[in-house]
Amino acid sequence: MDKVIKIAVDAMGGDGSPKKIIDGIAHHYQKNKNSFYLIFGNKEKIENLIPKNLNNDSYKIIHTNEIVEGTDTPLGAAKRGKNTSMWLSINSVKNKEADIVISAGNTGALLVIAKLNLKMIDNIDKPALSALWPNKIGMSVVLDLGANVECNDKNLIDFAFMGSALFNSLYPKEKSKVALLNIGSEEIKGNEMIKSTYQKLNQIENSDYEFKGYIEGNELMNGDVNVIVADGFTGNVALKTAEGTANFITSELKKTMSGSIMGKISSLLNIKNLKKFKKRLDPRLYNGAIFIGLDSPVIKSHGGTDYIGFSNSLNVCTKIIEGNLVEKIKKNIS
Repeated sequence: MDKVIKIAVDAMGGDGSPKKIIDGIAHHYQKNKNSFYLIFGNKEKIENLIPKNLNNDSYKIIHTNEIVEGTDTPLGAAKRGKNTSMWLSINSVKNKEADIVISAGNTGALLVIAKLNLKMIDNIDKPALSALWPNKIGMSVVLDLGANVECNDKNLIDFAFMGSALFNSLYPKEKSKVALLNIGSEEIKGNEMIKSTYQKLNQIENSDYEFKGYIEGNELMNGDVNVIVADGFTGNVALKTAEGTANFITSELKKTMSGSIMGKISSLLNIKNLKKFKKRLDPRLYNGAIFIGLDSPVIKSHGGTDYIGFSNSLNVCTKIIEGNLVEKIKKNIS
């Protein structure tokens, strides 16, 4: 029998909560019967939303009326108290009652409360925020996406180790190929920090990944590498640019295909291909940012996603625990 994976869930964070959270759990459970959910939030509201297809033995509700608001500052959220659904869910991982924690709530608050409650992995100075991006042939892990605006070469090297471990956990049959996001592909390009990181990664022998050097922004989706490393400022700008571009393409295509008779006819003729294209750019498929570097991963679901997106972020939780992410990071770092 498969090991039961215990997921601590902040049920009160994000738009449409707790309904979309409970619907997401029910959707995830149908294909992950070895999951157990510790659900933190308003018990009365949550119980009224539990569907019949969610087994009573698959969850436990821990009641609290207190929540972290989306408008709270990270410090304000931490000061709000230790009885919020976000704090309690993270604390359950600290106390080894759960294997991993997930929230769709306030991102800044989640990162601060996680750092207050959970220990860092030995020899890692800063945790990083990572996420999955589609490329031409599969998926890439990209980090850091905003947890650390300022980084040194040691931090970027740690991110490379952690990113490759994350990719190996999620996709155990594929080889990690690591690259540094830079303004050019030549060795002389970039600032002193990025060049120092390049030189040091070039000298490190590690069988768990292949170092591919630099990658430019216009090559992120090519699929030649699958672990892309940057400081938090650069990574966040790249993320927002990619998201904005994807939204622009889909909205413009929608206008073109529905704005005239010929457009409507063309869309009917190409309906199968258009559905494939729409699915490929559906952000719900890649939902679930991963805060790594702590002794337990913390998953951040997008606050505006629906239950399908939240279910997909629960899939990330399952894969991370099944793939022994923390153990792989420790092995890489050592």
